[in-house]
Amino acid sequence: MTEGPDARLPFVPAWFRFQQGRLHKPIIGIANTWTEIGTCNMHLREIAEALKEGIREAGGTPMEFNTITISDGITMAHRA
Repeated sequence: MTEGPDARLPFVPAWFRFQQGRLHKPIIGIANTWTEIGTCNMHLREIAEALKEGIREAGGTPMEFNTITISDGITMAHRA
């Protein structure tokens, strides 16, 4: 790591250096409310994976990030 393009980034994690090669492509953000505790959102992880694959196939770079989710009465242990 003392020569070549990685020589400039000796303290940067390997996953970031890997991403460097893809940063010249359009970056598409994917906000995901996936969570294991909300039954309404448990399936969103699989959908996001399929979406990311489609973005890659179209020549983009997907960047997924989580955001807050709203829970319903069932997961909050409230009775109707």
